[in-house]
Amino acid sequence: MALNDEIYITIVGSGTCMPSAHRGSPCIAIRFQTHYFLFDIGPGSLRSLSGLGINFDILEGIWITHFHPDHTADLAHFLFATKYPKIFQTRRPFSIMGPSGLKRFLNQLQSAYSPYLDLPKGLLRVQEVPPNDKIPVSWKDLSFKVASSNHTGESIAIRMETPAGKAIVYTGDTDFSQDIIRLSDSADVLIVEASFPEEEKVKGHLTPVEAGTIAREAGVKKVVLMHFYPECLGTDIGGACRKNFEGEIVVASDSLNLIV
Repeated sequence: MALNDEIYITIVGSGTCMPSAHRGSPCIAIRFQTHYFLFDIGPGSLRSLSGLGINFDILEGIWITHFHPDHTADLAHFLFATKYPKIFQTRRPFSIMGPSGLKRFLNQLQSAYSPYLDLPKGLLRVQEVPPNDKIPVSWKDLSFKVASSNHTGESIAIRMETPAGKAIVYTGDTDFSQDIIRLSDSADVLIVEASFPEEEKVKGHLTPVEAGTIAREAGVKKVVLMHFYPECLGTDIGGACRKNFEGEIVVASDSLNLIV
């Protein structure tokens, strides 16, 4: 029997760096056929994954969009837990992928905790993917493209496509960006940050109105808004996005499940 082409998305953490009882830091779990991987792994992600019934040791890959702690802090926990003897003995090789500077970042992280995060080269593969949305990266029957996001010098957004052409895009943190619009062209789902309300716009981040503009100009089918700072949570997030986007809008919460 042929495996299906559905993409299963779980919003593990829909928040930011700000501690919250209801929203964890950014982390998205993706399942395609038998493959599991993450987009970002902010603090508390592994605990949240466990609560969702997703075992960390089945993850085949982790994509990192940039190196801010709210998107990377549980990497140390992930690598350390992988060394637990009963996990380590049966752990299959996995990849960590991300922007330029990823290898240096991981080397410094491992050095800071040395030797507790050190893993054999045959177990951990690290791949830097420079921002060029014209060059796809093949991985586990999937195709990935990345583009620069307007946030930090290295930050990227990620587009994933299945063999049948289904596409999801995750922006990570970004300001308004034509590169993001091009990367998101006709995507089935755009998972996009919407950090601050329009009247409190912060450079390097989007408002829900701007997220709606990106979704409209890219011609996406569905937009999933996440990464809300406290200033945004007291507003009509979906309504603000609706000003510029007529498609389906989802205001993400932790543990939200979507099927594409």
